[in-house]
Amino acid sequence: MTLQTRLILAVAAWCLVAVALVLPLVWLINNRDWGIGLMLLVPFLVYALMRLGRTLEGWARATPPPEPTHKP
Repeated sequence: MTLQTRLILAVAAWCLVAVALVLPLVWLINNRDWGIGLMLLVPFLVYALMRLGRTLEGWARATPPPEPTHKP
């Protein structure tokens, strides 16, 4: 897998996770009376998404291990 392919997969994965987490949270905050209490979770969610992004970037930019050399 090339570097560009891994970067595209990492960005796509992060976007899917971000939408899957943020969209329901925003809907609950907007439409429920108790939703405003969920605002306390937002900083933790943002931090988790930042950590996930860094982890995915590390995975995408990781270099493959060197080829073993055999000496007779």
